[in-house]
Amino acid sequence: MDVRKNNDGQKQNINDPLQSKTYGRREFLKGAVKAAALGSAAMVSGCGTGLLGSGEEAALRRQEFFKKNYRLMTQQEKDETVRRLERLAKIRRGADVHISSQEPIAGALFGYAFNVTRCEGFMECVAACVKENNLDRKSRTQYIRIFEMEPGEMTPDSGDGKYYHEVPVEDHFYMGVQCFHCESAPCIKACPTTATWQEPDGIVVVDYDWCIGCRYCIAACPYYGRRFNWNEPHVPLQEMTKKQHYLGNRMRKRGQMEKCTFCVQRSREGRLPACVEACPTGARVFGNLLDPKSEIRFVLKHKKVFRLKEDLSTDPKYWYFID
Repeated sequence: MDVRKNNDGQKQNINDPLQSKTYGRREFLKGAVKAAALGSAAMVSGCGTGLLGSGEEAALRRQEFFKKNYRLMTQQEKDETVRRLERLAKIRRGADVHISSQEPIAGALFGYAFNVTRCEGFMECVAACVKENNLDRKSRTQYIRIFEMEPGEMTPDSGDGKYYHEVPVEDHFYMGVQCFHCESAPCIKACPTTATWQEPDGIVVVDYDWCIGCRYCIAACPYYGRRFNWNEPHVPLQEMTKKQHYLGNRMRKRGQMEKCTFCVQRSREGRLPACVEACPTGARVFGNLLDPKSEIRFVLKHKKVFRLKEDLSTDPKYWYFID
């Protein structure tokens, strides 16, 4: 082996073609750019007929793969995207779904209030949410968690969120948590891909297809508000809610984050979220914070209200109150 020292004083085998050429920073960067270009070309080529297959489904999947973040789409691009997703749902699942891209209602800022003196822990709200939002049945994913609390407790951190007995229990009360749609949401600040943001109507949403599954938002959220799909979500066709919204209850994939959206597919049509509609005791109040005649404004004005962890300055649009 013929060994000599290079300009940096390091030993070099001149018979080894990988060591016989000296690379400077400029040459290294040129090589890196070329490798990246080749990698991109291979990816696009693979998306053509290899990785994504061929035929109508493959063509639709290619268009999905290269689409923009929802916030950057024109209305025409949004319309094309939802039509494409509807067609893919038909091809893949045999499901006739209708996906909306309806924009926020002008003059609306949604808020939520929970009456801890009325909730009796029946979990009708949870069941309604699971059905309305097409949540995974195998993992039993839930956006809403109900905690059984003992007198004197003021935070779910010390409550029982996995009780399996007849309710209500004497001398206990019940406290629901979900996404609180904070005005200064930590999850938005933590997301490295801007896959999550707050809409003008106050709803914090997720563009599922821009989520990379890093789960930083879970770590950032202090309210148990985020869920991660560890497996491909399973929803039987006969149980699927077919009326969907792009930012709401359309079907998600493995590796994507999801959360409560105040049932955006309902609230933007002037309807109540499924959990509010299903509550048998009237413990849940939802409405427009900008409307002085709304029920939630009445609650905030006339009831004793509080918010969880106000010291964090997240400014959640979710209040608790007592009669």
